[in-house]
Amino acid sequence: MRDLSLATERRGHGPRLVLAHGFTQTGRSWGAVADDLADDHEVLTPDAPGHGGASDITADLGQAGALLAEHGPATFIGYSMGGRMCLHTALARPDVVDRLVLLGATAGIEDADERAARRHSDDELADSIERDGVEAFLDRWLGLPMFARLPADPAGRAERARNTAAGLASSLRCAGAGTQEPTWDRLAGLTMPVLVMAGADDHKFVTLGRRLAAAIGRNASFAAVPDAGHAAHSEQPDAFLWLLRGWLSATA
Repeated sequence: MRDLSLATERRGHGPRLVLAHGFTQTGRSWGAVADDLADDHEVLTPDAPGHGGASDITADLGQAGALLAEHGPATFIGYSMGGRMCLHTALARPDVVDRLVLLGATAGIEDADERAARRHSDDELADSIERDGVEAFLDRWLGLPMFARLPADPAGRAERARNTAAGLASSLRCAGAGTQEPTWDRLAGLTMPVLVMAGADDHKFVTLGRRLAAAIGRNASFAAVPDAGHAAHSEQPDAFLWLLRGWLSATA
């Protein structure tokens, strides 16, 4: 990986928050959540490797975590793919992670055969992006049941469409869930305050989230965002912010 920094937008003043987005999004996809948090925080919204202004950066999860670490010390808040990247930041560079928030994230697929199957599936998905283009892929991606509750958001769709086929394909091949080596046995070593979140109706990640919090230990807690699926911060931003802000205040 070349010695590059992630394209990052900054706003606000106060304690620093780094918001890491999900696959097919960009830093700007945090939208109203970032705007709200910027009222009393310095908010950094980097584009993840393979996305937005960082579309030409190829990085695996460990390398992505190292790039995110350049923005610390801070509270790192990651959604889905961004959560997996922030987890790697916390495990490798706990000195720059004041607090950690993981939404819809996992510490990896433990079964080797299941992990290999997911990697094969991600490779095929990457091939389809390169073959069909970003717009056609987004039609399929956003049509998945896990995103059925996302509100209509033409601006958000346009922001996703700013990504390139090559960048998204690279992200899947290098940092997809199938590439993630399980780190469940390392979670107890995290000593910073951790909030694990999931949409209350995202049953898979509620189960994973509760397990994450339990594996981390006494410094971790779990919160479910009511009436929300996988993209809980976009589906129920007010409820997400209420839970997040309450925890930020309690751990300040």
